Amino acid sequence: MIHTFSGETIRFDLIYKKRTTMGINIDLYGNVEVQAPKGTSKECILQLLEEHWDFIQQRTKEMKDRAVGHKENVYDEDGSFLYLGNAFPILIFQDSDIEKDNVVFEGDKLHIYVKHHEEDRIKQALKRFYYQQCKALVEKRIQFYQSYFKIKPRSVRIADNKKTWGTCDSMRQLTFNWRLSMAPLAVIDYVVVHEMCHMVHMNHDRSFWRLVGKILPDYEQRQNWLAFSSWKMIV
Repeated sequence: MIHTFSGETIRFDLIYKKRTTMGINIDLYGNVEVQAPKGTSKECILQLLEEHWDFIQQRTKEMKDRAVGHKENVYDEDGSFLYLGNAFPILIFQDSDIEKDNVVFEGDKLHIYVKHHEEDRIKQALKRFYYQQCKALVEKRIQFYQSYFKIKPRSVRIADNKKTWGTCDSMRQLTFNWRLSMAPLAVIDYVVVHEMCHMVHMNHDRSFWRLVGKILPDYEQRQNWLAFSSWKMIV
């Protein structure tokens, strides 16, 4: 079926089932399916779609982009990289006199200064930039949320961990993935709060999630960003 609303059109499959409520499912390829109780009017189904229109548009785009796969990064003037949830173009400046390759965020661009215009140099400069930004951001957010906790982290470090966004060990030592600086601040906050809550509850039990929810009632939305968009956080 096809429905147009606010100048945009979506295709969806309608399935009537033995259930009491309507629901919208979006699969891994961005296909939309509406499940409804038998006898539900078309008007009610279209109203459901329109009420969730922005969410459907955003999620279908995310899933279609993910299905296609992330295009190979470009390390020249046509390239762009995520920073705090947004993609910014890069400008590369080659200068054989600079002491160390580095990246500076200026205005709406990532300015990359390198001795030689080489892909590996650009990659390493970007990684150092993300490490530095992640450390500064995480430490600032820990300080912001410290009022919710009676205990403090013993140490905070940034690491290159491909499997986790953050960890907290039994000694209250917190470790965070440097790629977090590519995520929106709200997502960084979620990971920070998640690991700080592990200082109190080491397991993911009900008490742990109650504490997370008390501090961030919308934490599931922040989780979803990581679930559906983290594949783009690469250098």
